[in-house]
Formats: sequence, structure tokens, C-alpha cells
Amino acid sequence: MRTVCADFETELVEFNGEGEHVHLLVNFPPKVALSKLVNSLKGVSSRRMRQEFPDLVRHYYRANKLWSASYFAGSVGGAPLTVLRQYIEQQNRPG
Repeated sequence: MRTVCADFETELVEFNGEGEHVHLLVNFPPKVALSKLVNSLKGVSSRRMRQEFPDLVRHYYRANKLWSASYFAGSVGGAPLTVLRQYIEQQNRPG
């Protein structure tokens, strides 16, 4: 994920996830097309995960697809990074 972000001249600040989704905090300039960044992150991570974990085939979203086409993106321009990092870190903790 960091390599893809670096290729887009963006910064992956925080990363965490659960069984069915991931949370990324990415700092990026307005010139970056968010949809292209997300598609690249999904494509690269899918290829690498399929290579490293061939048994993931039973968890594919659809035929030969690890990720769905959907994503959510929100702007958090005024929020302190410490609060955002804490939120992402706590996403895979129970209750």
C-alpha cells in the first residue's frame, strides 16, 4: 500500500482493517484522482494477496475478484491526525 501511495505522490498515514474491509488514512494533493488511487490500491493488493495466499479463492467477492468495486472516501481536513489514527487502529478491536 505504501509503494502504491508513493507512486501517486501521496502518503499512507495509517492502515488497518477487518475481515471484509480496510481503513486507510491517505494524505494526498488535489491533483490526484481518488478513483485512480483506489483502483490501483485494490489491484496491486489483490494481485499480491492472491500470490501470497492462494487459499483466498474461497473468499473472493465474485468470480476471481478479491475486492468489490465500491469504496467510501471522506474528507477530514480539520481533524487532528492523532484522532484519525486512533479511530483506524481501533477498527479491528472487539466492542
